[in-house]
Amino acid sequence: MHVTIVHVWVKPDRIQDFIEATQLNHEGSLGEPGNRRFDVLQDANDPAKFVLYEAFEDEEDAAGHKLTEHYKLWRDTVAEMMAKPREGVPHRALYPSN
Repeated sequence: MHVTIVHVWVKPDRIQDFIEATQLNHEGSLGEPGNRRFDVLQDANDPAKFVLYEAFEDEEDAAGHKLTEHYKLWRDTVAEMMAKPREGVPHRALYPSN
């Protein structure tokens, strides 16, 4: 399983806008081929910090996510909401196994 953990820092005045845009990306992602999870987490101590936990069957499915219309819309919509560039860190899931 291929997992990407994306760290996102949002401008404080755009938090609610980011949440709404990200919900649409989350909902669209759940129906993608090979999607296992697409979690959106907000830091309990800093509401402007988010983590997206994206799990796909393999790297090809993860790469396909970036070709979807809902991802492109999300990427373009939230770009100006970010306090600094987001950071995606790829991982290989060991447990649970596929």
